Amino acid sequence: MEHDTVEITERSSQHDLNGEVVMVVSHTRIKPPFSVVLATLLYLAEFVSASVVCAMYDKGDDKIWMGMTVTFMLVPAILTQMALIFIHRDVGRDRPLVLLWHLLLLGPVIRCIEALVIYFKAGKKEEPYVTLSRKISLKKGQGLPTMELEIGHSERMLAAHRNAFKRTAVIQAFLGSTPQLTLQMYATIQEKYILGARLALMIITLISITYGALVCSVLAIQIRYDDYKVRIRPAAYVCMIVWRGLEIATRVTSLVLFSTALTYWVVPVGLANLLLFFFLPWGEFWVRKGVLPENLEKNFSKLDTTIVLCLFTLLYACINVFCWSAVQLDLAHRELIEKKQHWGRHAAYYCGRFAENALLITLWYLFKSDFYEYVCAPLLVAQLLICYSLAVLFMLLFYQYLHPCRRLFKHNVHDCLHCVCCHTSSRGGGGGEKRRQGEAAAAAPTYSTTATMVLAPDEEAVELNPQRPDITSQLGGRETAIVDDIVEAAQPGL
Repeated sequence: MEHDTVEITERSSQHDLNGEVVMVVSHTRIKPPFSVVLATLLYLAEFVSASVVCAMYDKGDDKIWMGMTVTFMLVPAILTQMALIFIHRDVGRDRPLVLLWHLLLLGPVIRCIEALVIYFKAGKKEEPYVTLSRKISLKKGQGLPTMELEIGHSERMLAAHRNAFKRTAVIQAFLGSTPQLTLQMYATIQEKYILGARLALMIITLISITYGALVCSVLAIQIRYDDYKVRIRPAAYVCMIVWRGLEIATRVTSLVLFSTALTYWVVPVGLANLLLFFFLPWGEFWVRKGVLPENLEKNFSKLDTTIVLCLFTLLYACINVFCWSAVQLDLAHRELIEKKQHWGRHAAYYCGRFAENALLITLWYLFKSDFYEYVCAPLLVAQLLICYSLAVLFMLLFYQYLHPCRRLFKHNVHDCLHCVCCHTSSRGGGGGEKRRQGEAAAAAPTYSTTATMVLAPDEEAVELNPQRPDITSQLGGRETAIVDDIVEAAQPGL
């Protein structure tokens, strides 16, 4: 999950037409596309290990395990090829060799090679910038001079590759790796022995899922705070990895244990989760009486737009079955993402998921088979509940201390917990406390009007940068990854 970093070769300040101080930055060197290489390696590792496991099942005449393993291997691979072709718009272009690689399910490999070629060729000859981008830097809650960045052609193409691989990593993780990991864990318990190839596949899929969840969290931050410089520190990445890893591992283990005790009941449980999160955005769309977004893609009819939205909602539902997606969908908006993240929904999801996991584990404990006689079942139940609680704890630590835009929150984790704990006492006779809270809120910078983790309305956010011209990068959507560390390089004191 790297950000594009450049070497600053020129920096100057100037005033634009509105009198605003703008720092102009030009650059010559870009950072290697590590995220593209990592996503490609995970794709290949999972595909090869799944093929080895399929061959092992074929030798043992386990047709059911082999068929399901092949399904969970091919379906995400095909969807990955389709996503790369769609994002890069290769259908109407004369690129037969690239399309052949995609037909062989090796599209990520050729895309990775293309990205590396672009990187090694960049900087060998001077090229004019193709667009400008402006970002607001934050330091101790104050807006610094806006950075105007020149985006070159090579950077723009690399940004397209990076954003494409971020999306394919999410598809691979939640449409392939999660069901694959669940299947292999279930097969291991049912067959009562561990195979090296199957264990390797389980480890690779868990890494792939954790990486996909990490990408979801980072993309959500970049989309919501697109006007700001977003820099995620290594400590924040470590915290997110622990949070996501514990959350996913606990969820998958709970489902697998429940399925071993009540095999046929796991199907309605999974379908209920999937249908709930699939129809929730559509229900909100219907309640708001929304209209399907126009120009979602060129030459798209209403039927095509509806199909794309259904596929997008399906991916959103699959993510939420196993972990928090970090975003909410707004199907009436062209970007399909609601920028407001309310604490209420966040808390409701984790409380409901904790209760569901506890119920599944309890039912497993009551109806477990004789296979678990040599396992300390109460200790296992306690460990799973503690691990999920630790996942929630690391999530709270991230939002309280490590979120890159936490200074833009009007209320953070500590404030919300304090509000919940003191709700009863403040109702009884807390007039003085309310006044103190009102005075503190009036003294603090106002970025929103509700107790949610959201950006301020436009008229309030402009106070950081008055009369800022609306000059944004046209990198095919929300290509925020290009400029994050460019701004950091221009402000070494941050």
